[in-house]
Amino acid sequence: MIISHNLKMYVQKLRSSNLRPTKQRLKICQFLFDRKKTFHFTVEALNKKINKNVATKVSLATIYNTVEAFTNAGYLKEILTSKNKSYYDTNIKSHHHFYDEGSKELTDIHYSQIKLSRVPVPPKGKKIKNLEVVIRIQK
Repeated sequence: MIISHNLKMYVQKLRSSNLRPTKQRLKICQFLFDRKKTFHFTVEALNKKINKNVATKVSLATIYNTVEAFTNAGYLKEILTSKNKSYYDTNIKSHHHFYDEGSKELTDIHYSQIKLSRVPVPPKGKKIKNLEVVIRIQK
């Protein structure tokens, strides 16, 4: 595992979220968050990338559980692109996406680039927390 200058920060962040900073979680943290650009991924794709050319593999179950824990803790955002496909995003700020149905890739759209003129009133006793748009594109 490559030692990151952010390792201490990740340990503190995990502990503050009541998540044990295991070697596997720290490895996943480094892979997801030691980058300059937003990272969109499926759990299956993350599994392939994390376990590519490494001696010590992280199990798929551990990756699933860690992604779910990070999402619940607010470190990742889940984006549903279809009934059975979830992507995750390291950019947790409000923003929209293009979803390329051919390449299966997500691309960020800045929140201010989409203007909605009418939004339905939520059910009684509920309020809108956030509104994000996924625009499907194809060749």
